[in-house]
Amino acid sequence: MATEVRVNRRRYLVLAVAIGLGAGACQGGSEGGLGAASCGGESPRLTAADADRFLADVNNTILKLGTESAQAAWVYSTYITPDTEALNARGNQAFIDAVARFAKEAAKYDDVEVSAEQRRQLQLLKLSLELVTPSDPKEAEEVTKIATAMEAMYGRGKWCREPDKPSTCLDIEQITEIMATSRDETQLRDVWEGWHSISIPMRGDYTRFVELANKGARELGFADTGAMWRLKYDMPAEEFTKEVDRLWDQVRPLYVSLHAYVRMKLREKYGDVVPADGPIPAHLLGNIWAQDWGNVFDVVATGSADQGYSLTDILKGRQAAPQEMVRIGERFYSSLGLAPMPDTFWQRSLFVKPADRDVVCHASAWNLDFKDDLRIKMCIDPTEEDFSTIHHELGHNYYQRAYNTLPILFRDSANQAFHEAIGDTIALSVTPEYLVKIGILGQAPDASRDIGLLMARALEKIAFLPFGLVIDQWRWDVFSGKITPADYNSAWWERRTRYQGVAPVTPRGEQLFDPGAKYHVPANYSYTRYFLAHILQFQFHRELSRIAGCTTPLHRCSIYGSEEAGRRLNAMLQMGLSRPWPDALEALTGSRQMDATAIVDYFAPLKAWLDEQLQAQGTKTGW
Repeated sequence: MATEVRVNRRRYLVLAVAIGLGAGACQGGSEGGLGAASCGGESPRLTAADADRFLADVNNTILKLGTESAQAAWVYSTYITPDTEALNARGNQAFIDAVARFAKEAAKYDDVEVSAEQRRQLQLLKLSLELVTPSDPKEAEEVTKIATAMEAMYGRGKWCREPDKPSTCLDIEQITEIMATSRDETQLRDVWEGWHSISIPMRGDYTRFVELANKGARELGFADTGAMWRLKYDMPAEEFTKEVDRLWDQVRPLYVSLHAYVRMKLREKYGDVVPADGPIPAHLLGNIWAQDWGNVFDVVATGSADQGYSLTDILKGRQAAPQEMVRIGERFYSSLGLAPMPDTFWQRSLFVKPADRDVVCHASAWNLDFKDDLRIKMCIDPTEEDFSTIHHELGHNYYQRAYNTLPILFRDSANQAFHEAIGDTIALSVTPEYLVKIGILGQAPDASRDIGLLMARALEKIAFLPFGLVIDQWRWDVFSGKITPADYNSAWWERRTRYQGVAPVTPRGEQLFDPGAKYHVPANYSYTRYFLAHILQFQFHRELSRIAGCTTPLHRCSIYGSEEAGRRLNAMLQMGLSRPWPDALEALTGSRQMDATAIVDYFAPLKAWLDEQLQAQGTKTGW
């Protein structure tokens, strides 16, 4: 399953908030932002009763405006017209404006003695936005327009081989298909360079965007926007940076072995364009961002590296209908003892692309009223990718329902990574043994096929890990000023090369803006959540497999049918955002620390096999 197919589709229409150290309004500079606001002048002394009234207003307003915004977004996504686009923008702006106002007002209560639950809600508000607009109305309008323009620029992006011939123009979907299926090195290079040209016009806008975003963040007491993002994870910004590095160090040896093996196979395929011991050319990994290598499985899966069956072929042979595929996913959760989806889910979800109108086909999970109006939106095909994605999307819906009795500000996952991790945890249970139990596969492949199964998953999961770091590592340094506008592109490729071991095949000058060719940069959507989600999903899977009594190797474990695993999982889901994420992690795993050793355990047979192949061929690792 292509990681970007999922990660680029997760902009939920709920308040994306996470706890961190508080920030005092009207103060500037300090990273943690602790302390009362010092705005000057006298004001009435606020009390706990004032805080209670304020939070009641916040929760009621967010429920009302959030529901209206979600409804407008759903209509736009499933019926795209200029009118629905305008209605969606209007509803979204009203919601964002209200949250921004509440976030700034929350700092007034820093010195007020309130209950622990109220304090948490107030602090969540202060860290509720990806972008804080400056207090100056003109600058607030400017940064909002820039943000909208950059996202629209990406959305309209096309590369035209012959600019005067519209028939030669390719959008991101067509680019993605070519990158996935073509094995013509010249074509891949042209398409790769072509797509990266769509972001050149963003460069000046992005420079100004950083200035204004930082100004807004500093008005709330944060050092910069990047520091504000990191504080969403219940620890100081610099401590969080070290924690991410610690987790990467745990999995880096596995990535290095996979990288060397894939490089060796690509060199066999493409010749000297792939170096024997240097970075892999970024255009040869089956994905426009080189973040998911699953599409080159056919190049690297030789001999024992073959998983032994094709779920896509099986589904197509059965003529599996979209709704039945979703029913199968629902039955997985029912086997854990969780209640089925409500009737409205089946009446209101979109499973098939309509023939009469444009829709946003990107898979996503929705809870339109913050309670039980649960839906998924997918244009489902009978493929292994979509089958797994259905299980993933439903994980979001079950999470959304589990915390739907909490105050609105707590109706979200324990941190930004947990929502993604839960969906992917369930997808890890889509094993051959599970497929046998539900009657889709006649017999599970024997252990001789394990390398193929693990290779397919590693090309998706392990290949993604350094990319999951790079985007925010680059942005944190941009927001802090460590990377200046004059070095945007060179710094981007320095980090891509250092972490991923990939590089462009031709020089990339500073007249370009390659970071903008990735959606999350112009959309200003923080990305470390996806790295952490990849860590957490394996940690969750290992513990749930233990609870379910699984005795097979971890990569063959499925929690299907284990009500005890379902009970423990749901107990964590019900906590929502009401407690710091270490509390939620401990409720499920017994540990308060994220741990990437579960990934090492899961892929241990593959790591041993990769090292054997590399040693036998005398192939060097690293770049």
